[in-house]
Amino acid sequence: MVKSIKNELKKVIVSQDELIDSLVAAMFANGHILVEGLPGVAKTTAIKYLASMFSFRFSRIQFTPDLLPSDIIGGEIYSMKKDTFYIKKGPIFADFILADEINRAPAKVQSALLEAMQERQVSIGNESYDLKEPFLVMATMNPIEEEGVYDLPQAQLDRFLMKVIVNYPNKKEDEISILERFDKKFNLKKFSSTDFFNTKAKIEKIKVNNETKEFIAEIIIKLRNSKELELSPSPRASIALLKLSKVVAFENSRDYTMPSDVMKFLIPVLRHRIIVNFEVEKSEDEFLKDFIKRLLF
Repeated sequence: MVKSIKNELKKVIVSQDELIDSLVAAMFANGHILVEGLPGVAKTTAIKYLASMFSFRFSRIQFTPDLLPSDIIGGEIYSMKKDTFYIKKGPIFADFILADEINRAPAKVQSALLEAMQERQVSIGNESYDLKEPFLVMATMNPIEEEGVYDLPQAQLDRFLMKVIVNYPNKKEDEISILERFDKKFNLKKFSSTDFFNTKAKIEKIKVNNETKEFIAEIIIKLRNSKELELSPSPRASIALLKLSKVVAFENSRDYTMPSDVMKFLIPVLRHRIIVNFEVEKSEDEFLKDFIKRLLF
């Protein structure tokens, strides 16, 4: 089923395989993803089509400097007619949520979303409301070099299962393919919520053997001991790698994981959880690519 979902999305989206792979994996690993990239690279299209394939509720929140936490979670509204307060739920009450340009809003607003992501519930007035499964947030952010954007605090970044970086296609044939699909209507294969929950249950039952656990632990401890890093991965990174290794094993028709399953999402899981010392003169991605080479060879 995982491969089938990806193949359907690739009928619509050109040259963004990492985005598709990460989004589908996050859906089954019960996590959220952060996507960095310029406008026009199919971020919104990807999550909208994925939600529609399952008939899941989709909402889009446009983050702006004047956005308030209540614009996300909702609040108590006074009714003059009834002389009482009632609860108006915000757009966070959906299955799939696109938090667009999250780093254009101040930290207080970002925290409102990220708290809901972590706790899977929101509080409005004196009541708490659960955010039931499926609950997937795909937050997009502009490259930090752009004007009018804020850095996301490291504690908030750590709550994302993965960070994906998307770029414009660089092949002529991909650009032609985009033009051919422009304004075309797609009737993608439909799946039911039962399909989703059954597949998710199978993935959760996949056995993570000791070899895989030791491999994950070795990676994280080596990074924590690296003198090239100013910030090293938290235990959330280990858990993310374990959860995603199950998704990869399932996609490869196995009921157990292997160390090689960990490698597929290693960079997306780690790139936002480390900070390279400025003396090293490498980006986080460059550091991780060199680290993988040393790890494997």
